[in-house]
Amino acid sequence: MYYQKYAQQFSNYLTQLVGKKVAVIGHLRPDGDCIGSQIALVRILNSLGINAIALNKDKVPESLQFFVKDTPFAHANFIDYKDYIPITVDASDTTRIGDELKNLFPNIKLNIDHHLSNINFAETNIVDSHVAATSELLAGIFLDLNIKIDPITAEALYLGIATDTGQFRYGMTNAQVFSICTQLINLGASPPLTAHQLYERESFGRILLLKEFLGTLKLELGGKLCIGTINEAMFKATGTNKEHTESLVDYPRSIDTVIVAAVLEERPDNVIKGSLRAKNDAVRVDLLAQHFSGGGHASAAGFSFQMNLQEFYPLFIQTVKSHLSNLNLL
Repeated sequence: MYYQKYAQQFSNYLTQLVGKKVAVIGHLRPDGDCIGSQIALVRILNSLGINAIALNKDKVPESLQFFVKDTPFAHANFIDYKDYIPITVDASDTTRIGDELKNLFPNIKLNIDHHLSNINFAETNIVDSHVAATSELLAGIFLDLNIKIDPITAEALYLGIATDTGQFRYGMTNAQVFSICTQLINLGASPPLTAHQLYERESFGRILLLKEFLGTLKLELGGKLCIGTINEAMFKATGTNKEHTESLVDYPRSIDTVIVAAVLEERPDNVIKGSLRAKNDAVRVDLLAQHFSGGGHASAAGFSFQMNLQEFYPLFIQTVKSHLSNLNLL
């Protein structure tokens, strides 16, 4: 068995959901693991006779819409679901689901996640920070319980694992990841199809945005920090939006000397949206993000911080410098 303890915990919880209605809630700016987990859990619950729907404040990104199929999703009129039992997936705390959903569901019943910064905020928590993706955790649980997984669900779970492991390049990628993926492939997931949908259907505007972004890259701290910036003018010039910034941080991360890569996105009202990446877990960018009220994984984290970029930039460099010095990496 992959996750015997969690499988038993999940199985016990299922008995509480019989005859109930369930809302499976994902985080703001959903990525592949969030959407994959929502699709999979909603479909599994519905297959077991439990009325479930996925709720997310932000719409499913264009690159991920292919995977949704007939899975029920809602992005508005959340009051219609106020009597549903709330379950969150891939969210480290309730601020990640947005104020509207947080206020509507002040008491989360079940929290399923893999973030190191998860604060176990629900009545029941199935959280393991040693797992590569929430989709991996769910897949292992479903397989352990011999729950039937249809091809759409298998594809969604594979999607979540593939994206959160950086196409199987990140530190959490191990033999168990490949074992679970092998089973998902046998159940209908297609690695070539997933890769095509994710990486070979770029819009021209996204390529133009990438060009603009690459022109902003700056090396700091002797080449150990690389920062790129995004602003509203770039979105307007390229016909893109915040959805198209996904994975841009991988470009500065790939530079040989870089230990910490960052994308700083200027939002309206002097809000900085930061994405941080490292090449190994020892860098603990989740702790770095906490300086700016953020969090995430040891090698992938993010934050939102109220300050204009001109003032924030030197503060950020100094914070990274202090963080890396404490780790003896400078």
